[in-house]
Amino acid sequence: MEGFLDFAVSRIIPALDAGLWTSILLIVPASLLGIVIGITVGTARVYGPRPVVRALDGYVSVFRGTPLVVQLYFWYFALPYVTIAGVSLVLSPVWASIVGFALCSGAYQSEYIRGGLLSIKRGQLRAAQALGMTPLTTITAVVLPQAFRRALPGCGNEIIYLIKYSSLASIITVNDLTGMGRSLAKSTFRNTEVFIVVGLYYLALVTVATFVLRAVEKRLELPGFETKKD
Repeated sequence: MEGFLDFAVSRIIPALDAGLWTSILLIVPASLLGIVIGITVGTARVYGPRPVVRALDGYVSVFRGTPLVVQLYFWYFALPYVTIAGVSLVLSPVWASIVGFALCSGAYQSEYIRGGLLSIKRGQLRAAQALGMTPLTTITAVVLPQAFRRALPGCGNEIIYLIKYSSLASIITVNDLTGMGRSLAKSTFRNTEVFIVVGLYYLALVTVATFVLRAVEKRLELPGFETKKD
């Protein structure tokens, strides 16, 4: 640990700053895609026809039941061997990571959305339809906004998990925070100092995300809809 501050300022922080932007480029699109997939899949699993529900149940089971590491290996190493109409599907390490994170996160997000939808009383559906609303308008304008509000804490937790899971991108050669940290540790043999700072970077990311998510929850509060706090 001798000369820790000098080493951190001169070597660790510049290297990790470069990796930080790569991590953000993985986390932001994967989180947004995960929420879109989660809302779509969760809604279809509650209100869709039975064949669609069974197909989407299968998707959720696969992505929740297999390790994220295995999924990343598939998207990066195995997908090029899959050909459609004679064309191989090859993804760059960054895109393989984004696809893997988004599909895995979407499976978990769909469970939070599904739970939120099932918590809405059926009477609201009947009341909306009695007012002349179509089933699609009832779901998108009445039920889904309430369900999303109730699912928001769970969806936020999934985004926090995704920030930490993004470190797995380094195993398919992405130079994110963890990847840059591993490279620097190998070249300098100062593993303790490097990974302490890497951990602090992830802690900062999670802290910022927590404040943002709490602000979003506060912004989306519905009068009379929130659970009273002691």
